Amino acid sequence: MILFPAIDLKDGQCVRLKRGAMDEATVFSDSPADQARAFADMGFEWLHCVDLNGAFEGRSVNAEAIRAIREAIDLPIQLGGGLRDMAGIEAWLEAGITRVILGTAALRDPALVKEAAKAFPQRIVVGIDARDGKVAVEGWAEISTLDAADLAQRFEDAGVAAIIFTDIARDGMLQGVNVEATAALSRAVRIPVIASGGVAGIGDVAALVAAKEHNIQGVVIGRALYDGRIDAAEALGLARDA
Repeated sequence: MILFPAIDLKDGQCVRLKRGAMDEATVFSDSPADQARAFADMGFEWLHCVDLNGAFEGRSVNAEAIRAIREAIDLPIQLGGGLRDMAGIEAWLEAGITRVILGTAALRDPALVKEAAKAFPQRIVVGIDARDGKVAVEGWAEISTLDAADLAQRFEDAGVAAIIFTDIARDGMLQGVNVEATAALSRAVRIPVIASGGVAGIGDVAALVAAKEHNIQGVVIGRALYDGRIDAAEALGLARDA
């Protein structure tokens, strides 16, 4: 199981939100590049990065910070937030980003996701953010009527690398990852699923491991790492054993 430490960018700073609310941002670092290096030094093997401003504006906003992160570490990076056309996708992949995450585009423009996945096999990730099981888009500002599993199944044979499933109600709240919903989604598709939202401690990593769902590829960890509620070495050891 892969542990993805998260760097969420708002106005060039490393922040964490509560339930995706931009006005409830806690700043944890003025230097995202330094934070990325710290995660690399802890032993993590991937980095999860989101341009929060970009998610709302529909374009990359924190490009300078993202480039600084890319230059600071050798780890593979998956990046989301505001990527809604081929030009933006291509630009970041050419800039050294390993995988790009398409969220709003997955609902609004599924043809773009499929085109990108065909052009860049195993480098496109579908981000599915849900509230009460319904897909949210536009930086979580809008809730659709579509179920998360129904959206995921639309990309079953598209060649995407993974699905990141976020329970919005738990994101940044330290209430525990939604293992049940994540496991259900992992059984509904053949695409690897990455859990996200609400990780509060080592128990959440253990619960995902204990679910014994082979299709759960990993978990994104944010606030719990910044708050020191999760010891990186312990969590990485558990993940490697899994």
